[in-house]
Amino acid sequence: MVGTSRGRMLGGALVLSAAMVSISALTPASAAGEALDYVALGDSSVSGTGVPIQEDLVCTRSTKAWPKVVAAELGADLTDVSCGGAKVGDFSQRQWGMVAPQYDALSEDTDLVTLTIGGNDIGLVQTALSCVNLFPEPAGFSCKDRYTAGGDDEISDAIEAWAPQLGAAIEEIRQRSPHAQIAVAGYGTYIREDGCHPVQPIWARDANYLQAKVDELSSAMREQAVAHGAEFVDLAPVTVGHDVCAAPEDRYLEGLVPTSPAAPLHPNAKGLAAYGKAVAAAVS
Repeated sequence: MVGTSRGRMLGGALVLSAAMVSISALTPASAAGEALDYVALGDSSVSGTGVPIQEDLVCTRSTKAWPKVVAAELGADLTDVSCGGAKVGDFSQRQWGMVAPQYDALSEDTDLVTLTIGGNDIGLVQTALSCVNLFPEPAGFSCKDRYTAGGDDEISDAIEAWAPQLGAAIEEIRQRSPHAQIAVAGYGTYIREDGCHPVQPIWARDANYLQAKVDELSSAMREQAVAHGAEFVDLAPVTVGHDVCAAPEDRYLEGLVPTSPAAPLHPNAKGLAAYGKAVAAAVS
């Protein structure tokens, strides 16, 4: 009986030990006391184009890029491959023939992936620039009228056509990093209702149209994120009151003529910091 009892105890101990090893192997890095392996993908709204100091002049990546804020908040080890001008296709191919595909930064050990992409795919900045009118109505041409001529909306069509590409990108990320938490961050509130002509030379109806297209893009990003099991981080509320019409000291997003170091129609250092804190809070 004693031998049998000891055998059962030994067998139970071995089973328990094996179970503990299995659980340990599946424990996230953060729970095991290790730094998260964090990879940031995306475009210039992530990289901080124009914000000093630009540590990568090809990808216009700033030392204040918002993934660095996320990494500092979470104590993560960051690999930031975001790149100004990036489109979703640049995740899988060389950008400008010289920048490595952003997917190359992913591995099975990756714990967290964040991304913002889509603005360049639908020509968001170009759309905004086409809305510029230095003089009040009617001395000019409405970009809303141009993009919706004939009852069809060119920008909405572009967003609808592009959206499945984001879903496919999320699935590819999961294939390469099967244990990673994936978070898609949307775009901000760039311009308030009715705009602020002539501070930003965009007519009221065009300002409303432009922001509606930004919101539509972010909504498509949310839908694709949810449909493919990723999280969505809404940055629109973060920038309310800090848009291009705000006083220069209150802006998170710069206007057509920046008042602090940043690319036109892009987040400045304060905006990048606010974005990073919002994303870190959402994924932590």
